[in-house]
Amino acid sequence: MIKINFPTAASQAKLIKRPSASFGVFSDEVKQIFNAVRLQGDAAIKKYTFLFDKVKIENVQVTEGEIFNAIGLVSNELKAAIQLAKSNIDQFHAAQKTIKVAVETMEGVFCWQEKRPIQSVGLYIPGGTAPLFSTVLMLATPAKLAGCSEIILCTPPDSAGNVAPAILYAAALCGVKTIFKVGGIQAIAAMTFGTKKIPKVLKIFGPGNQYVTHAKQWATQYGVAIDMPAGPSELLVVADDSAVPAFVASDLLSQAEHGVDSQVILVSNSIPLLEAVAREMRLQLKVLPRKKIAEKAIRKSKLIYIKNDSDALDFINQYAPEHLIICSKQDHFYIDNIQNAGSVFIGNYTPESAGDYASGTNHTLPTNGYAKNYSGVNLDSFLKTMTFQKITPKGIQNIGKAIEIMAEAEGLHGHKNAVSLRLAALDEMPSSPVTTLKNAV
Repeated sequence: MIKINFPTAASQAKLIKRPSASFGVFSDEVKQIFNAVRLQGDAAIKKYTFLFDKVKIENVQVTEGEIFNAIGLVSNELKAAIQLAKSNIDQFHAAQKTIKVAVETMEGVFCWQEKRPIQSVGLYIPGGTAPLFSTVLMLATPAKLAGCSEIILCTPPDSAGNVAPAILYAAALCGVKTIFKVGGIQAIAAMTFGTKKIPKVLKIFGPGNQYVTHAKQWATQYGVAIDMPAGPSELLVVADDSAVPAFVASDLLSQAEHGVDSQVILVSNSIPLLEAVAREMRLQLKVLPRKKIAEKAIRKSKLIYIKNDSDALDFINQYAPEHLIICSKQDHFYIDNIQNAGSVFIGNYTPESAGDYASGTNHTLPTNGYAKNYSGVNLDSFLKTMTFQKITPKGIQNIGKAIEIMAEAEGLHGHKNAVSLRLAALDEMPSSPVTTLKNAV
């Protein structure tokens, strides 16, 4: 890891830069695959699946038989763990439901807000070196709670043309049955345009590598919404001498093993802690099955010595980490003042892995600094907020004059006329409140 002491404000721009490639690096390939899928449909899906996943797929949709067989291959122990995680995720996301908001802004003017589910959503589940069945829970659970009427799932096949059994079990547990063996850019393109086999959706969810991230951003040009630009994983730990070095090292390695383009950072005001964590990482790395992946990620990661909590907080808010772990005697200072982070983990016994799997919070989070302006996936991600208004005769009389004045000032006389006609009609009604008032006067 790169060691840095007392970074200056001027050096922060370089320090917060992620080890990911720019959009332009991928744009030609993304554009080519999108065009092929748009014009050739399922034929292009098969072509690119063979090219990238090295497998020929005749039937791109997972059958009921495959789902049934896969469920039998998942151990009872893993099933119980997945069920526990789903229960916690379900509880936390169900608690996010909100009631209708209704206000009478002035007499006779009624305004209210209601939420409606996005009708069709596509869930992208990474496969590759680590089939993320946990992401099925994180996306399908709130999608079901929101009431989305069509939920499809795309995930890359393995070298034998199968989907990981745990992914299919998690999907079945969440009630998702429309599953396709397709990954990468071609999966995002398929959900964007639709093919004969794969439906077009209105919003695409899910993390992925840099190719998937850029494909999702490309999809927005075609009227498809996305959850966020969720790319390579990242973690920042802020810790002082109250932190347990072995725990901190394990957290850093847990994210480094995600992929070679992941980034982990430790910020501390304690040089002994920084040195102890570095030693622990070397020891723990030796026994990790994904050692080679983690090693490559660590080469671009950083150990940063910062003298005080205020400077550390400044750096964290500039970096805007996907995951932030706070192991500090001053944890309330960070909790109260952190502005930019996807998900926050507090204390020595709150590993980032808990959020990845079973605490109940969602692990689909903004990366690459997007925590400054994006939220992680939550129940509202699968809902649209609609506003309603109903105005009585008394109500239009109360706000009508203001509307006329404002519309005329903007030069929009059609807007003014839409109100003026109604006010005039009320003036001519014998029983109108205005007529009664004039007679009383």
